[in-house]
Amino acid sequence: MRGGIMIKPEGELKVSFGYQCNSNRDSSCEDSDEYETLPELRRNSSFSCLSGAALSANATLANTNICNGLIGAEILPSWDSPNSFRRVPSSPTLSRLDILSSSLQSSMSNLSCSPSTPDSDSYLMKSMSPPSRSEGFLNAMEVQVAGGAAGEDRVQAVCSEENGWLFCAIYDGFNGRDAADFLAGTLYETIVFYFKLLDWESSQESIKASSGLDLDGSLPYIEDDSNTINEERFLSQIYTDRDSSVDNVSKNAPCAKPKISTDSFRHGVLDSLQRALSQSENDFLYMVEQEMEDRPDLVSVGSCVLVVLLHGKDLYTLNLGDSRAVLATYGDGDFINGSERLKAIQLTDSHTVDDEGERMRVLCDHPDDPMTIVAGRVKGKLKVTRAFGVGYLKKKKLNDALMGILQVRNLMSPPYVSTQPSLNVHRISKSDCFVVVGSDGLFDFFTNDEAVKLVHSYILSNPSGDPAKFLLEQLVVRAANCAGFSMEELMNIPAGRRRKYHDDVTVIVIILGTNQRTTKASTCVV
Repeated sequence: MRGGIMIKPEGELKVSFGYQCNSNRDSSCEDSDEYETLPELRRNSSFSCLSGAALSANATLANTNICNGLIGAEILPSWDSPNSFRRVPSSPTLSRLDILSSSLQSSMSNLSCSPSTPDSDSYLMKSMSPPSRSEGFLNAMEVQVAGGAAGEDRVQAVCSEENGWLFCAIYDGFNGRDAADFLAGTLYETIVFYFKLLDWESSQESIKASSGLDLDGSLPYIEDDSNTINEERFLSQIYTDRDSSVDNVSKNAPCAKPKISTDSFRHGVLDSLQRALSQSENDFLYMVEQEMEDRPDLVSVGSCVLVVLLHGKDLYTLNLGDSRAVLATYGDGDFINGSERLKAIQLTDSHTVDDEGERMRVLCDHPDDPMTIVAGRVKGKLKVTRAFGVGYLKKKKLNDALMGILQVRNLMSPPYVSTQPSLNVHRISKSDCFVVVGSDGLFDFFTNDEAVKLVHSYILSNPSGDPAKFLLEQLVVRAANCAGFSMEELMNIPAGRRRKYHDDVTVIVIILGTNQRTTKASTCVV
């Protein structure tokens, strides 16, 4: 890396990858093996480059044996690429879900998924004729993937530059890495399925309703005054009665024509993200029930979830827990001459008992339980109020699998931890510069403003450097100072013992290509 302090020993930096869009690559840059490059492609995406890095503090075993070990042995190796992006064929529809279904002996057909319907989502997974690869949202013949694990954290990035989309996820596991591993192995594939299901449902609506055709007889498509999304069919009636935290979208936009509005499209995307997360939660808890006799610790394993999906100029976020996505933007003022200060806008909610709104919500959900929050934790166990997994705080029979002091006493009215995510969609403007995506370990040491300021100053002075890795190095410096160590002394403390001084930390920095100030920024792959 250029312009920074190297983290040593090298093995402690578990993940460090980067990607740079071809159309934003500066002509003065020389070709080098340091850069992850692709053949020339038509330009649809709204980002110019990204970098990701992860540093471990926890000592954890990669012991994912759920689903007969298939997640750890078959699925994760096909996703993991911790030091670079690599091009892979877009997997056949439902391939990973089929593997899971076979290993569970078709157990998915017995699972319920909210919202429940006569034809449940789980049943449709097994019975519907899958759409072709060319249909639906996030369609791509090939994708570029990167990611890996650091301690109990997992990071994942999937990109299709030619189709204009980027998927990034951070799974901040706790009490073990099994939940984070499960998410890394299945959630992206499940999300893709629900986007295809959205398209399939739309086609069914078109068949049923004679008004499903446009005036010229063509199938409806989504259009935008500044960004035309692929001519794909989507659901015209999108679960508008669902309770979700959707910002920057009007749920009641009138439809004068039988075209699907961009607002309805965005609601469909958000709804699909939520349905996919709900399905993954149901699948995970079902498998925990099958395994808990041999591994009772699985009932306490959980993960925070942060998904960032950039499609065209729409930036979608889904989160459970306390990981964050922070947008760096200049706002509406004159930013060309640099006279206006860069602002940090948090796009996600923090689901912890420290947040007054979350604390009150949890207390109101359990009015008859005076021990809902004990010592600043839900049931004295967990600081986050929304999370994936942690079945022992959601189901009595899973709590009963624990013994002695590990068991939660007086589990009066479960679930105590919610799986209802916060959802948001932000329309990228020319004022937006970059997005910092990080697990809570990053924000233990930096405020949103500090993280944005560090990244901004770094990319201005190091246009070919790695801002994600730079943030991690600055965090290590600060953690060492707080502990009274030199950076070298801190990094020489073994993982596990070093958790006393900092958490596992995962960072992704996405440079938005709509702002010309950052188009020269590129990512160095270590």
